[in-house]
Amino acid sequence: MDVAGECLVQYEFMTRVFLADAQPDERKALRVLLRDLKMEIVGETADWSTTLAKAPTAGLDMLLVDWGILPTDLGVQALAELRLACPIAIVVVLISHLDARQQAALSAGADAFISKGETPERVAERLLTAAQSAHP
Repeated sequence: MDVAGECLVQYEFMTRVFLADAQPDERKALRVLLRDLKMEIVGETADWSTTLAKAPTAGLDMLLVDWGILPTDLGVQALAELRLACPIAIVVVLISHLDARQQAALSAGADAFISKGETPERVAERLLTAAQSAHP
C-alpha cells in the first residue's frame, strides 16, 4: 500500500539481457548466473561487429558487454556508438582490470561496470541493481 492507503500493483518483469563476451567459458558462467537471477538471454555474441549488428534489434533491457571485445583503439567511441544504437538499454561493461578504463567506460555511456574478478555473488548483486534501473 502507498501512503494514501491504496493498493499498489507489483508487476514482475523479466529483464532481457544481451550478452557480448569473447570468452566461451565466461559466457557460459554468465548464462548460468543470469538464468539463476531469472533474467532472459535474448542474444549472445563473441565479437564487436556482431554485437553492433544484433543488439539493436534484440529487444533487450540490458546489454552486458566485455570491454575486451571493443575495438582496441576505439573502445570508448565504440561504446558510445553502441549506446546510440541501443538508447534505452542499461549498458553494463565487464572489465578485467580496474583502471582508467572504468572511467572511460562510464564516460562513454556505460551505466555500470563489473570487474571480472568479482565473486559471483557480487556480480549478481551488481546485475540486479542495474536491472532495477531498467524496470524502476
